[in-house]
Amino acid sequence: MRTLRRVFVDPGAPQRDAIEEAAKWILEGEIVALPTDTLYGLAVDPFNAEAVARLFAAKGRPEDRGIPLIAADRAQIERHFGPLTGAAALLAERFWPGPLTLLLPAPRAMAPGVSAGTGKVGIRVPDERCARAICAAVGRPITATSANISGAPATANPSDVEEALGDRVLFLFDAGPTRGSAPSTIVDTGAHGSTDTTLVRAGAIAWDDIQRCLHSVPKA
Repeated sequence: MRTLRRVFVDPGAPQRDAIEEAAKWILEGEIVALPTDTLYGLAVDPFNAEAVARLFAAKGRPEDRGIPLIAADRAQIERHFGPLTGAAALLAERFWPGPLTLLLPAPRAMAPGVSAGTGKVGIRVPDERCARAICAAVGRPITATSANISGAPATANPSDVEEALGDRVLFLFDAGPTRGSAPSTIVDTGAHGSTDTTLVRAGAIAWDDIQRCLHSVPKA
């Protein structure tokens, strides 16, 4: 049985060596538990098919459910997904960093399991410095599915993560309890350049706020 390595960090000034160790394990195909601005998540390299399969197995997650991603910043997302335009660009400018997930076309190099065969993947920039720092150290977006067994409650407490997944996760980046807010709001921004949007999952950002953001821009 594998032994979980749990490292305690200061969420206001996370130790560089802890960030680099988390990034190293992710790049080596392992599962890392880390805090986000909502709850604790499980991070693997979404471009590594074996790591993604290991993540599904660890959670007992159905294969028809995609895996959300987080990134260090908008620039990192655009390096891997292409420039954001239309509604995606407007919403990213207004709500990132924060709990808004945008559905974007999945890059060809990404493991198919991440999009669950839909061709789209949800991604956001979290308002949590530890998570963003790990993404930056990895050099690409990483997964951030909730750190729990599928069907069990998600958690803001790292001790709950250790109890539920201690024998399935290699590294726990413990920055203390997260804010524990509602999950991120998921929005499908439609075709490239489109200003049409669809609410996929209600969450921390109200749909009315999203609509106000889009409708506040004067039409040319």
